[in-house]
Parts: sequence; structure tokens; C-alpha cells
Amino acid sequence: MAGRRLHLPWVPNLLWVLLMVETALGARGPSTGAHLSPQFPASGVNQTAVVDCRDVCGLNASDRCAFIRTNPDCHSDGGYLDYLDGIFCHFPADLLPLAIALYALWLLYLFLILGVTAEKFFCPNLSAISTTLRLSHNVAGVTFLAFGNGAPDIFSAIVAFSDPRTAGLALGALFGAGVLVTTVVAGGIAILRPFTAASRPFLRDVIFYMVAVFLTFTALYRGRVPLAWALGYLGLYAFYVVTVVLCTWIYRWQRRRSLVYSMPGTPEMLSESEEDRVSSNTNSYDYGEEYRPLLFSQETTFQILIHGLNPLDYRKWRSKSASWRALKVLKLPVEFLLLLTVPVMDPDKDDGNWKRPLNCLHLVVSPLVLVLTLQSGAYGVYEIGGLVPVWAVVVIVGTAVAAVTFFATSNRQPPRLHWLFAFLGFLTSALWINAAATEVVNILRSLGVVFRLSNTVLGLTLLAWGNSIGDVFSDFTLARQGYPRMAFSACFGGIIFNILVGVGLGCLLQISRGHTEVKLEPDGLLVWVLAGALGLSLVCSLVSVPLQCFQLSKAYGLCLLLFYASFLIVALLTEFGVIHLKSV
Repeated sequence: MAGRRLHLPWVPNLLWVLLMVETALGARGPSTGAHLSPQFPASGVNQTAVVDCRDVCGLNASDRCAFIRTNPDCHSDGGYLDYLDGIFCHFPADLLPLAIALYALWLLYLFLILGVTAEKFFCPNLSAISTTLRLSHNVAGVTFLAFGNGAPDIFSAIVAFSDPRTAGLALGALFGAGVLVTTVVAGGIAILRPFTAASRPFLRDVIFYMVAVFLTFTALYRGRVPLAWALGYLGLYAFYVVTVVLCTWIYRWQRRRSLVYSMPGTPEMLSESEEDRVSSNTNSYDYGEEYRPLLFSQETTFQILIHGLNPLDYRKWRSKSASWRALKVLKLPVEFLLLLTVPVMDPDKDDGNWKRPLNCLHLVVSPLVLVLTLQSGAYGVYEIGGLVPVWAVVVIVGTAVAAVTFFATSNRQPPRLHWLFAFLGFLTSALWINAAATEVVNILRSLGVVFRLSNTVLGLTLLAWGNSIGDVFSDFTLARQGYPRMAFSACFGGIIFNILVGVGLGCLLQISRGHTEVKLEPDGLLVWVLAGALGLSLVCSLVSVPLQCFQLSKAYGLCLLLFYASFLIVALLTEFGVIHLKSV
């Protein structure tokens, strides 16, 4: 079932070290390839003034390439591909629809890469880390669970906040995902399975989310996020974690003291407390039995390597539908590349998923991936002392460590320090997600330039839909299987983490690069429509749900869907200038 997908927590120290390493290197390393485009003179183009990059489509076809290459507003600070240069310099003007179609397909595939990396590599390693650190279910649920569930949103926000021109993309995505989840997802759950919501968790999560939205609304009004505000976002999330843990402890204490036993009922009653909600997601079934072979046989080292790199289960392939097979074919290249570069430790398996030849290969390949994804590979080719490139040093050191590990271990017994592979897999998969998120942000900005759309509308539509599609299917499946309370609670818990940590950490990392504060450039009236719609939906839920005695019906779900449709229409009309306000 979709609920089985293990979306796990945030390790603050690890993520902070990972991103601060990239930040520290970014402060003194070489510039990325985005600024290496040659400067060509443009006829009729002012090369000194910074012009809005979206004006390129108003120029003659012969002047567009020079405009893109000389206008600073068209340059991106990260990523491996220059999408604007590809559209206007490598595709003829009459083939622009073909270029857009190819970019749209590549965007969909990037979302697929994000989903596969997060689900099959990032989250399992976070699960292993939480088990290794022996974290309680409460702490793991509101940290690892939320981080695993919102990894694409968090990394997209961090990448977008690195440039003031794309900060609107991050705000649009975070606000847009908030409106989508609190209306479409919550309304769909109520339509699929009407239920009675848990009162205290609902009120707590809605109030915290309203405070987070108010902080962001105020930051937009001020047009800047100073250091104190960035720390305030992270501090508010820490306070939310403490509140969840204390509420769960008080609930358990009251249950122990109570002599009244609840009547046995449906599995839905188990989700009343946050402890049961988290544990039902993480430890409801021991999947280790599925991996125990019926017949034990001695595999050779080469066979272990081949099986470890094989992303296809032939028995599952024969039993699945044609649509599943087609999607699997698209996933195979991504899964093979990730199996080759990202180690995965699985505590549910007897051997912890120890594959001696593959894990030794990971000791060489994973550090190489780390240096080739930091700052889009700028540091992998940097030469130490002008002689030896960094990637060569990493390969030499990794090969030495892998050789020692190979000869000091056996195929059947994992080593004592096998748990370290979970941390290596976490770092590698996190940087894969970050690299894919960087490309998503860049390609969305390029499509916005072509269609003359603001970053905010791209964030609230394409980016928000792409990052939330997995959660939509997951929550709907939980509701159909009889757990609507669990799915409804997940609607608010995840987006609280996304907005507080996404904005707070993104701004904090930007400030750590030498800026005194982060400048926000909202795209006119649209961002206020977006923030107002999110705030209005939360206020309506805060008022209407208690008035219904927390009994959510199909009529309430239909009202939420109509609210989202009305919001989307108003947002698009605002974007295209049909709805506008005169400047005062």
C-alpha cells in the first residue's frame, strides 16, 4: 500500500553539515559554468542595463541569443545545463514548440528522479539512521517522517532562495502546495471516506501552520528576511516538535491513569494519538520476513554484485500490469544509476542489506558523486596545487578504503561499522535530490521566460503539483484503506515542516554566504492572492471543522475542492492581468 512508503525524518546536524560544506566551498571555490558563456554583441540590445529576461520573446529571432548571453538577468548561478541558451541559441525560432516539448518531458523525468531517489534511497537510509540513533517514534515522526515526506519541497526551496530572482518560485511552491494539500487532498479524503477528525491534533496543527503563514506574509510585506527571522522559523519548528512530544506524553499519561477502556472498533481508532499515527506508518509490519530466502545458498562475489545492481524483480514484473511495466522501464536507468552510487542500509533485513562487492564499490563511487554534485561539479574539476584534480584524489582515497574493506570483510557477515553506510547513503541521495531540484528550478524559470509567466505562478502550479503528487496518492490510498484520520493529519504535519524549514533553512544558508539578509521580490498582486487564499482556507477550516463537531462529510470535501478551483481561476486571471489593482 502507499502508506507503507517510509518517509522519514530530518537529522538536523547531518543536513546542516552537508549544506554548510557546500556553502563553505561555494564561498571560495570556482564559479559554476553558468557564467562561462561567451559575450556576443547584440544588435539593438543594451548590454549595460539589466533588463527583465522575459522581454526576450519580444525581440527579433536573430537578437534573442545575444540577449540571453549578455543580459545578467538571464544567467543562472547553478545547474548543469543552460536551458535558456539551449532554447534561443541552439534551436531555430520555428522549432521553439519542439524545444518546449522536450523541456516539458525532461521536467517530468526530473520529478520521477526526485520521487525514486526519495522513496527508495533517501527515506530507507533515514530510517536506518533513526534506528541506529534509537530515536523515539515521536521525535522520528515529526523530524525524519516530515523531512522524508517533504524532501523535494525542501531542496527546491533551498535552491530557489539562493537567488532573489527565483525566491518567488519557492514561495509560490510552498504556498501553492499548502493550498493544494489543505483543500484538494483534505477534501478528497473527506469525499472518499467521511470521518471524525481528531480534535486536539487538528487544532494544534492548524494554529501552528497559521502562525507560519503569518510570518511568511509579514516577511513578504517587509520584502526581506533578516537573520533573526530565519532563526525564528527554525525555532518555531523546534517548538512545534517539543509541543507534539509533550502532547503525546500527556495523552499517554492520561490514558494510563484512566480506568475507562475504549470499546474495540475499527483500525481507525488507533490513529487518535500521534504515537499510533507515526508507528502505523513506520513499524506496523515487519517486512524483514519478505527478504529471508527459503533456501540458503552461497553466492559468489560476482553474483552478489550483479544482483545488487539489478533494479528489476522478474517475479513482480510478470504479475504487474502493462502501465506498471511502462513506468518501470522509465525508472530502470535512474534506479540502476542510484544503485551504483547510493548505498542503502535496511535494518529490516538480517544482514542489513550488506553486499560486500557493491558496498566496496560505493566507497569509491559515492564520494566521487559527492564532489561532482557540490556546486554543480565545480569542485570536482578544481585542481589542488594546479596539478591534481579533486576528483582524482577522491578516487585514489576511496579505492584504498574500498580495498581495505574488501579484504577485511566477508560476503555473509556485515562489518561492525556497516551502519556508517546509512550516513554515506543519506549524504549521496540528498545531493542527488539537490541536483535534480536545481535542474527543476532552472527549467521552470526558463519556461517562465518563454511564456512570460512569473515565478510565483510556476511555483504554485507546476512545482507544487510535481512535489505534492506523491503525497496525494499516498493520502488517498490511506483513506480508501480505512485510515482517513491518519491521512488527514499528514496533510498538515508535512506542510508545517516544509514552510518553516524550507524558508528558514533556505534563508539561513543564503545569509551564511555573506549576505546580511535575504531580499524577497514578490511578483506583484499574485503572491498576495496566493498568501491570502492559503490564510483564508486555514481560517475556514479552523472555524468550520469545530462547528461540524469535527465530523467531515462529503459536502465539506466538495466545498474544499470548489475553493481550490476558485483560487486557481483567480490566480491565473491575476497573472494575465485580467484582475489587477492600480498602484497607489
